[in-house]
Amino acid sequence: RPWGAGQIPAEAGPESSGPEEPGGRGGRRLRTAFSAEQISTLESSFQRQRYLGAAERRKLAGRMRLSEVQIKTWFQNRRMKLKRQL
Repeated sequence: RPWGAGQIPAEAGPESSGPEEPGGRGGRRLRTAFSAEQISTLESSFQRQRYLGAAERRKLAGRMRLSEVQIKTWFQNRRMKLKRQL
């Protein structure tokens, strides 16, 4: 699903402005820089529950002012990090 208006939080900064290439063609989104507070919230949610359902993801995304895709990706990456550590 492409990024649309209103899906990118205002406080996320320039890394969320779109593709790396000027003109908006090709390339990938730049890495999202999560704040310490966002990471803390995500980690505490992960400790309670490693997999989020759609409802929990929507609620967390709304509370944290992030997109559902960012939440989903963070949880996927965190599960892979845990798997590597084990």
